[in-house]
Amino acid sequence: MARIEIPEGDLPEIARVWALVPELGGAVGALSQAVYERSMLPARVKEAVRMRIALINDCPV
Repeated sequence: MARIEIPEGDLPEIARVWALVPELGGAVGALSQAVYERSMLPARVKEAVRMRIALINDCPV
């Protein structure tokens, strides 16, 4: 759940958040692709990193 006001709609929350700044969409997509599709790290390590970042940012895991 976002901590900012986002537009209502049927799209997933993350899509509505990035719609607020569409010029960043390509960069975010490329980063996501690099992390999840081209990374040499094992999936367990990536998930542990994701969880640690969430904890640091006080986000629900």
